Amino acid sequence: MSTNDLSGLIARTALGDRTAFSTLYGETSAKLFGVALRILKDRAQAEDAIQEVYVRIWRRAGSFRVGQASAMAWLVTIARNQAIDMIRARQPATLEYDDAPDVADPDPDPEARAAMSGEGRRIEACLEELEADRAAAVVAAYVEGLSYQELAAQNAVPLNTMRTWLRRSLLKLRECLNR
Repeated sequence: MSTNDLSGLIARTALGDRTAFSTLYGETSAKLFGVALRILKDRAQAEDAIQEVYVRIWRRAGSFRVGQASAMAWLVTIARNQAIDMIRARQPATLEYDDAPDVADPDPDPEARAAMSGEGRRIEACLEELEADRAAAVVAAYVEGLSYQELAAQNAVPLNTMRTWLRRSLLKLRECLNR
């Protein structure tokens, strides 16, 4: 069916011509159903959408202007908008504040940051009381995640010596932090 024929059917529908509306439905429903189905991806919802589309066409046929857009583009726009409205409607409404899940900021709050910075300064002060190579080994093991084997090789000492260094260093750190 040509654009002029569709435009004529829409114009007659605007005047309340049920026969023209029925012909318009017969000529365009398959295409408009395809548009709705492509967007909604559910046959039952697409059928509901098309029903609402033709109600809108019946009510708004008088707003169609021949020079503004082609008749099929106007009809497809109505179908597309209806399908999008249905997608929006099936999304859950915004939760009330009390029903919303608690979303915590993963960063520490200002009080925790202040406490950690104070703790950090205390730990650094205690690490300075250790011999430099022992302090470096503690940091490498417990902050950087190096294994005892890697630390022993890095410091050119036997494995058991490295374990002893770390154990004694941790005891000294605990003693310093408990003061």
